[in-house]
Amino acid sequence: MNNPQYTTNVLIAGAGPGGASTSIFLTKEKINHIIIDKAIFPRDKICGDALSGKSVGMLKRITPAWQDYFLADKNKAIVCTGIQFIAPSNATLNVPFLLNDTGRQDPPGFVSKRIDFDNTLAGLIKSPYATWFTETILEDIEEQEGGLLVTVKQGNERKQIFTKMIVGAEGRGSIVAKKMANQKMEPEHYSAGIRGYYKNVGGLHAKNYIELHFLKEFQPGYLWIFPLANGAANVGVGMLSKNISLKKVNLKQLMLDAIQTHPNLKDRFKNATLEGAIEGWGLPLGSKKRTLSGNRFLLTGDAASLIDPFTGEGIGNAMVSGLVASREIKKAIAANDFSAAFLQQYDEVIYKKLWAELKLSHYLQILSSKPRLFNFVIGKASRSKELRETISCMFENVDIRKKFMNPLFYLKILFNR
Repeated sequence: MNNPQYTTNVLIAGAGPGGASTSIFLTKEKINHIIIDKAIFPRDKICGDALSGKSVGMLKRITPAWQDYFLADKNKAIVCTGIQFIAPSNATLNVPFLLNDTGRQDPPGFVSKRIDFDNTLAGLIKSPYATWFTETILEDIEEQEGGLLVTVKQGNERKQIFTKMIVGAEGRGSIVAKKMANQKMEPEHYSAGIRGYYKNVGGLHAKNYIELHFLKEFQPGYLWIFPLANGAANVGVGMLSKNISLKKVNLKQLMLDAIQTHPNLKDRFKNATLEGAIEGWGLPLGSKKRTLSGNRFLLTGDAASLIDPFTGEGIGNAMVSGLVASREIKKAIAANDFSAAFLQQYDEVIYKKLWAELKLSHYLQILSSKPRLFNFVIGKASRSKELRETISCMFENVDIRKKFMNPLFYLKILFNR
């Protein structure tokens, strides 16, 4: 094909949280662009479904009325107010997301199935600045003079888009990341996850705390129970891919065995029923710095491997990367410079915003893989008001999180009663 069907300054591949956020923020800047996705929305995405305070902050940037879109339907979302850490020793630490609830209107976090959350977020993609094509599969990217020639498949028909730059937002297995950034799956920086939806799980927290069970069988990783609307729960397991391979783990069977036999879980699941199938997916973790940009491309969200190594949460970071991408794209268009050297500032801004947190989470991931140390910290925290408050504050303040990387912190709690 010599004449592309479409021409644009910016093509966004993928309409999940990273791509949709990029599009929404580009529209706020009145920048024309094309966004494509292989699916028709609403579509499901296998995930833990929990959204952090960071996600809430980004939704507020998108629209002040975000709660009307994402929380108004009580059948699709449930506000969560804290987290439970359950150590291998069975010591339990309850941590509220807000140390002092001053009656602020914004919830600290919520849980919503991705089929609902992603569909609502994608519904905020607006014309006339955004041209959105669903059922459009990215097949190839070819560098040409003055831009990129992108081949897509719509139904049985192949079409071409000429763009000055492309945003890779297709999640794990991103074609843009593979072809433009030469990224490969690294088992030591990659996690496998599975999840199922259950009804009638007993013993859920009265204030909808999410639960992380650090069972020895899953280290480094954990089993989670996240409450959902209408008495349902998202139950799943995440584990480092390297360890799955080394231990030859059947993750699904390990999860089923745990909920059927573990003393903390078996009674809670005796009347529970699985709705649908247990499904799995991969999580590219942000436990190392990667190339996020280059000549005529940027990567966002999971395509940029920005998933938190400790919690496995990626939506907030994906939305942050969408905001940063929109700002860097605006600069590139104004300068008419889409070179690797110019777009390198995207990497610098992303890691300035996120690396301290990602690095700490990698440290906590390592900590959670050491049962004795993790038991010690959780046990101490459950008895220490100061430590509980520190952990509570860390959900809102990265500087406080840095305490966990200081050996003096552990020496202090050793003698703290």
